[in-house]
Amino acid sequence: MSARERYAFIGLGHLGGHLAASLIRNGFTITVFDRDPAAVERLLTLGAIAARSPAEAAALAGNAITCLPSPDVSEAVLAGPGGLLEGLPKGGSWIEMSTNGQDEIVRLAFLASASGVETLECPVTGGVHLAAVGKITALVGGDRALYKRHRPAIDAMCARSFLMGPIGSAAVIKVITNMLAFIHLVAAGEALMLARKGGLDLAQSYHAISASSGNSFVHEAESQLVLNGSYDIGFTMDLALKDLGFALGMAEKFGVPLELASRVNAIFEQGKNTYGGSAWSTMIVKLLEDAVGTDLRAPGFPAKVDV
Repeated sequence: MSARERYAFIGLGHLGGHLAASLIRNGFTITVFDRDPAAVERLLTLGAIAARSPAEAAALAGNAITCLPSPDVSEAVLAGPGGLLEGLPKGGSWIEMSTNGQDEIVRLAFLASASGVETLECPVTGGVHLAAVGKITALVGGDRALYKRHRPAIDAMCARSFLMGPIGSAAVIKVITNMLAFIHLVAAGEALMLARKGGLDLAQSYHAISASSGNSFVHEAESQLVLNGSYDIGFTMDLALKDLGFALGMAEKFGVPLELASRVNAIFEQGKNTYGGSAWSTMIVKLLEDAVGTDLRAPGFPAKVDV
């Protein structure tokens, strides 16, 4: 098996675990590391190889993929003690699938380049449920030849991928898509509450909105979890606020007033203060339910999103 078919995968959380599993199912040799032994064990049962550190995983594979919760963690995994740059060979590649701000990924790519490692940013969008079945979308930034080199691995994890431009380009579009998702989520909750208080059947309202000009990907997926009451989207308030913070930072940098995003950020701050940063982001709708004293439940909707 060639070097291109071997990858280290660091970060096996809700999203990363599914992405790594897709690579294994498609015949790639994957060496994994995560601080959670249970997450590692799940991948070992699928055929992954365990490493004792990111550096060891990278040395065994020659190329590395990361899917991590914050730029600080990405930097520690890349350049800290026992990090990827201690194990990756010159000419190796780092594929960063975490969500970062534009400045952060450009700076981290420069650190990697100084060690002879090429960077491809590859954040994904569409939700954990699509990652589980290899149908998520990749947003790619970096050199076109490097993208082509690693396209087989990207295609194994993702149904579609878009090369957006040089390093930093994917960070911008990923933050934009997440910003839109959170705005749509708050709007979907308000729409369902109007339907509820207007005396409509919520299940029928869900389907009517899904077939209307007001439909959105977020409504189709996350409104189901609200109507079920599980709210279990596999994505937390803390992560939502991180991404909204990136959007507001870009807005300031680019001179773009974001009135909706600013208001939604304040709503998510309230959600975190009320339910905790580890609560599912979809629970932002529960703020409205609690304020009105009316739940948004309807029979026949799943606790997790059906694909």
